[in-house]
Amino acid sequence: MLLPKSELRSVRGIQDIEKATICAFMQGAIYCWIKNRPGEWFAIRDLMGGENFEWNGTPLYALYQKHIDDGKDNDTAIVSAAKDLGWLVKTVLNNDRRTFESGKSGLVNVYRWVGNEP
Repeated sequence: MLLPKSELRSVRGIQDIEKATICAFMQGAIYCWIKNRPGEWFAIRDLMGGENFEWNGTPLYALYQKHIDDGKDNDTAIVSAAKDLGWLVKTVLNNDRRTFESGKSGLVNVYRWVGNEP
């Protein structure tokens, strides 16, 4: 569950199986983060940026490819794919059995596991 409640958007242009695979992949990344860094805030870029920036060979590549197929240049496709991923992660967190708090750090959304599950 994501607190406070916020807008969720559907990501279009990829197959449902691709969307489901991306969501499962990201849930695994999020669970890894909260296992190793309980109570710490994270942004999507903490999970899939930096040394994890290369999405080729991961389920996330479908988001990038969607924008390339739409005729966007490389840089624009990267930015658009990252926005799509942000919407998918919000849905993952909202649908999770664990409770996550959301906030802002500069221009990016940040999240942390509340850890109050029974």
